[in-house]
Amino acid sequence: MWCSTVGFIVSLVLSILATPLAAEAQGARTSSQIGWLSLSYANAPRTQYAKEVFRQGLREHGWMEGQNFAIEYRFAEGRAERLADLAAELVRLPVDVLVGTGETTTRALRHATSTIPIVMAVSLAPVETGLVASLARPGGNITGLSIQAAEMGGKRLALLKEAVPQAARVAVLWNAAYPGKDLELKDTQTAARALGVTLHAVAVRGPDDFDPAFAAIAKERPDALLTFSDVLTLSHQRRIVDFAARHRLPLVSEIKEFAEAGGLMTYGASLPALFRRAAYYVDRILKGTKPADLPVERPRSSSCSSTSRPRRRSAWRFLTPYSSGRTKFWNEGRDTAIEFRRTPSRSQSRRTARCSGPGARVARLSAADRGRYTPMRWS
Repeated sequence: MWCSTVGFIVSLVLSILATPLAAEAQGARTSSQIGWLSLSYANAPRTQYAKEVFRQGLREHGWMEGQNFAIEYRFAEGRAERLADLAAELVRLPVDVLVGTGETTTRALRHATSTIPIVMAVSLAPVETGLVASLARPGGNITGLSIQAAEMGGKRLALLKEAVPQAARVAVLWNAAYPGKDLELKDTQTAARALGVTLHAVAVRGPDDFDPAFAAIAKERPDALLTFSDVLTLSHQRRIVDFAARHRLPLVSEIKEFAEAGGLMTYGASLPALFRRAAYYVDRILKGTKPADLPVERPRSSSCSSTSRPRRRSAWRFLTPYSSGRTKFWNEGRDTAIEFRRTPSRSQSRRTARCSGPGARVARLSAADRGRYTPMRWS
């Protein structure tokens, strides 16, 4: 009896002493931990903007950084070979959910864990590349957003053909090492056959491949240049734009920075909208929803842009037989207006088409109108 009483007292004392320790351990994880993996450069303006848009999206769902959530960032600085180690490092931390900012980062995270939920902020073709079973039923621990880049390739070529009707030979500069870009190339080739355009695809896999690629493109003497966007081509955007300007090639790409740097135009998914939507997925997962129960979404908006004020003599404008006009692209919320403006001597008329998503089509100009929109150089 005496032994039982002593044992009870000892157990009671130990439980009382352990309570503060358990409370302290629990208090160390009062906030949710998010892991962020990016192939890009930490100090790149585009990276900083993506981070801010994502945090803003979390704030809209009631999450306050430093109070109920924290983010662990890892950047590969353009070196894909670092992704596996960085993904493993994030998995070893006590994170509740992981965010992959691209196809390669999501693949690295998938190889690192099969249990921690993964949100794809940007994915080119997750079904085709094996990241998810289907868009409606992703299965496993991965969900998020897919820009369906393969479908975008053909649309960009069609938009280029609308802007430059005489473009019969188009060069394509693409990163063959980036997963999913081969699907984008196939879709572009299919569109080229329908449009009567001859494509010359030139692949790069690293920084040292650009000069030989430029030489191969120049040798073919194309009428225009189409560039697929990824971390590699975006980090060398200045070289690509300068090459296009030097050879007087209208340049069309996916990301607006190319147009801002002097390219003709861009058309692609709205990346800020994707990262804001990725915050929605993180919110749902942190509140208990399983990734397998969250269908993969396609982008709700697309972005079209062109240089409104040419910074270089090689910038393009569209002239009419009467007087000068200029293409203008601007964003209006989720829609994008594309304006082909012409200014006759006595009256002014304009033609406008709207893009509201990846399936949007630019209104075709009539044969008579197309003849009035002749691309010419700034003199």
